[in-house]
Amino acid sequence: MRRLTKLVFGLHLGFSLVALMPPDARSVEPEDEAQWLRLAVDRICPLPGLSGLEAQDAIPGSWLLEETRYPDGDNPLRIVVRLMLPRADEIVIERRQFNGRLRQFRVSYAVHDGDGTRPSRLAIADGGCAIRSGRALRAEGEIWRYLDQLDSDLATLRWTETLQAPWPNGQDDGGVRIAHVDSGLAYDLPLFRNRLARDSGGNPLGYDFWDLDPWPYDGDVSRGTFLPIRHGTAVASVLATEAPDARLIPYRYPRPDMSRMGELVTRAVNSGARILALPLGSRDPEEWRAFEKALRGLDILAIVSAGNDGRDIDEDPVFPAAFPNENIITVTSADSFGRLASGSNWGAISVDIMLPAENLGIVDFRGASGTASGSSYAVPRLAALAARILARSPELTIAELRARILARATPSPFEREDVVSVGWIPDPLSD
Repeated sequence: MRRLTKLVFGLHLGFSLVALMPPDARSVEPEDEAQWLRLAVDRICPLPGLSGLEAQDAIPGSWLLEETRYPDGDNPLRIVVRLMLPRADEIVIERRQFNGRLRQFRVSYAVHDGDGTRPSRLAIADGGCAIRSGRALRAEGEIWRYLDQLDSDLATLRWTETLQAPWPNGQDDGGVRIAHVDSGLAYDLPLFRNRLARDSGGNPLGYDFWDLDPWPYDGDVSRGTFLPIRHGTAVASVLATEAPDARLIPYRYPRPDMSRMGELVTRAVNSGARILALPLGSRDPEEWRAFEKALRGLDILAIVSAGNDGRDIDEDPVFPAAFPNENIITVTSADSFGRLASGSNWGAISVDIMLPAENLGIVDFRGASGTASGSSYAVPRLAALAARILARSPELTIAELRARILARATPSPFEREDVVSVGWIPDPLSD
């Protein structure tokens, strides 16, 4: 949602910090983050609304740094306030509401460590201002990170999620290399240990273009550090199942700077990938311009998702699906009868293929089995088909590979002709 109002306030100087601190806060040590979070929930959540000045008044000794409303106006859906605490740590307060009625209240704590602030702990309260759960970030050494899921006391551990991990040992017996571009991959799961493309020294190939480090672990944190979206592992599990002899090169896409997508494509090609699986997209063509330019003329086939907005992307485009590059195939999801799946995008010009991608068996980032649906999952099915074709005929050019894939499509007997440009593939495993 667009950020329409953002008020930034300077520090209040010229008085004693200690004098403004609540009596029970003077002895609070920096690690006592949960106490500040509970204080914020107790004093601010019951207020009928949320404003920066009210929050500052409720937490004596704090300074209002920022207030943002999404969208602007009298009835925002989200209000976010950032306060500085006496020791230069910060808390961020978020009120989520509908028609002014509180739905959820979040307070996060960030520690000041000399180089700025880093998120540390989160409290999540319900519409009645009762804390229901928490999150805490934890490091092991200088690199590996974990997300602890906490009980309502903000201390008792429920379970732990991995945010970043070292590469696993394993082997690469060769095979068609597929660049998997997504929110990353839980590459430490047993399913992927021997499915990773490796260099001559046995080191897995892949890169995190979001954090700019060598470990593209699964986690899209665009909605918040404490609430990562884990999309890439589930998608990659379909690839690993349907193309077991292929080797994956996982890339975490560069949400902070999408111009890095050009470098990502170049790295994928230089690493030997001939197929690029991309179950991502957006409405902004400029976000994908570097990707589109980098693809031109390269010996790599990009298989991209049409999206899941339930619309005709010829009329309302999604990118990179709507780009006309000759080495792109855009795919959407159908049911097993060849009918466009509910919510999946279509387009008689922009979408090439539909294939069954509903209720597929997947493995999630925890290693748990489940099912998933949508055009995101049509991407790995088509990429796996492409990898199997290339394994049998490695001499194929990308144009020839694309032609062979499209030749498998036929008109669907249960769908109108103007849904996709080529047709549907009833069973991408029947090769």
